[in-house]
Amino acid sequence: MATAAVGTAPWRLWCHFSCPAFCRSRLPFSPFPASPRRPHQRIAIRKRKPPEASPSPSSSSFRRRTVCFFSSDGNGSGPSSAAASPTSASASTSPSAEELYLYNTMTKQREAFRPRVPGKVGMYVCGVTTYDLSHIGHARAYVTFDVLYRYLRHLGYEVCYVRNFTDVDDKIIARANDLGEDPLTLSSRFCEEFHADMAHLQCLPPSVEPKVSEHINQIIDMIKEIFDNGYAYMIDGDVYFSVDKFPSYGKLSGRKLEDNRAGERVSVDSRKQNPADFALWKSAKPGEPQWESPWGPGRPGWHIECSAMSKTYLGYSFDIHGGGMDLVFPHHENEIAQSCAACRSSRINYWVHNGFVTVDSEKMSKSLGNFFTIRQVIDLYHPLALRLFLLGTHYRSPINHSDSHLETASDRLFYIYQTLVDCEEFLGWRAEGSLKDSLPVGTRDCINKFRAEFKNSMADDLHTPVLLAALSDPLKTINDLLHTRKGRKQELRAESLVALEREIRKALTVLGLMPSSYSEVLLELRDKALRRAGLTEEQVLQKIVDRTSARKNQQYETSDEIRKELAAVGIALMDAPDGTTWRPGIPLRLEEHVAPPA
Repeated sequence: MATAAVGTAPWRLWCHFSCPAFCRSRLPFSPFPASPRRPHQRIAIRKRKPPEASPSPSSSSFRRRTVCFFSSDGNGSGPSSAAASPTSASASTSPSAEELYLYNTMTKQREAFRPRVPGKVGMYVCGVTTYDLSHIGHARAYVTFDVLYRYLRHLGYEVCYVRNFTDVDDKIIARANDLGEDPLTLSSRFCEEFHADMAHLQCLPPSVEPKVSEHINQIIDMIKEIFDNGYAYMIDGDVYFSVDKFPSYGKLSGRKLEDNRAGERVSVDSRKQNPADFALWKSAKPGEPQWESPWGPGRPGWHIECSAMSKTYLGYSFDIHGGGMDLVFPHHENEIAQSCAACRSSRINYWVHNGFVTVDSEKMSKSLGNFFTIRQVIDLYHPLALRLFLLGTHYRSPINHSDSHLETASDRLFYIYQTLVDCEEFLGWRAEGSLKDSLPVGTRDCINKFRAEFKNSMADDLHTPVLLAALSDPLKTINDLLHTRKGRKQELRAESLVALEREIRKALTVLGLMPSSYSEVLLELRDKALRRAGLTEEQVLQKIVDRTSARKNQQYETSDEIRKELAAVGIALMDAPDGTTWRPGIPLRLEEHVAPPA
């Protein structure tokens, strides 16, 4: 099946480099806390302005955003390799003069982020292989880099975020053969499923999402460069990279050449000069997608695709390359070898990797068969509860999937949005123009403390758990102002609520937790809780009627049994002077597994 690929030439831009010198003390790790119990349940439907949306891949503005930050020679090396180094000492300022530190897998240390081009960031993240629905290990990776993308934009950077689709691969071909489907048709279908999952999780679309099948020409061109530079050899139409020709192979993973093994996705080929050599081009086999090349018909190897596509959109040198820790070796190690073999001055300044999602302390993966798809999880839990769960652990640490953790995240999310709905309901009838500019000292102190914690936690290698914990103070202050006798008597009460809600909204936007409507999410959280409990709204309301009747008849044991019965399945009853309502809660059987608040 011969397919023509249309290439996209990189946009070249004259640039210079400078490196701002920053410093920031290390922040302690903090788990996100369980939410306090609410005294009542109130939901007010009120539409909010939708959060900022990124252009769709088909829009002209989207295409204009695929700007690449290159030097005049197109390889991104710049006028001085020293100036492009992340450890350079020359001073400058980032767009907002705010610092960011990232842990660099290459140097094994936390480093101040200094972009190659002031005010602009090029970031490439390895995407999914589209042969099945994505699991929550994928969700963790793309939520992690979505937060990094959002935070870089928050700091004022113009970000070119490239995330690819692997739509030509051994696994895709095997799955297509099992289903009797064309491999490219199957992979295209799962690309769309992936887009749907990312939309549920509120991950912003990248600047560009290249597919392997649409970049065959660029891949062939890079293989030619590698071959011409003496780093590759051909056997029976297959082209292999010779790792023996690249002495620094293993510098990212820390592996010694003699300890390396062949690529994970293929069996060892006895024809290879070194078992660690990996395929750049695979000769055509019956029933597989194939394209013409100087080495005969065939298709690309797994690793070359990312080197070619990152070079196409970002140049041989750019700022950030991301992915899961499982990609450090062999995939990213091979990318470095390929790119440097094609262009000696190739350099990526920051290698950023997220930790695994585990199940019973074992990495979650499709190959191990112990994975949960995103669809399976969000069928029972709100997608933003899944996102909050993933952000509740630092991105480089392993995170253990469990129902108790998801219940805790769901409970916390309900508390956050209910607080903000109550705040909106109180402020709804007040004209904003009538509010004063001043704030009480206590409110000002709370906001200043939260701003500092927001800045410090995100600047410190994206410590989202610290930021989630920091939300507790402004949320508690809002609840005090709304529901306590002392708070209701406070001067400039409305002004305080407006200012606090605004600060929380900014943080939620950077975390990707800002919905278009707090109220709608609350209703959806209730629906998910009913589904997990195996109950309908009508059944719960009837239980409340039965319990109210039992209490009136002084049948307190029956009343307590009804409460416990509902609590056991995650339905919490809330008694108030005007009656009893319900809200989602953590099922009693899981509460003992929930960590106490920090």
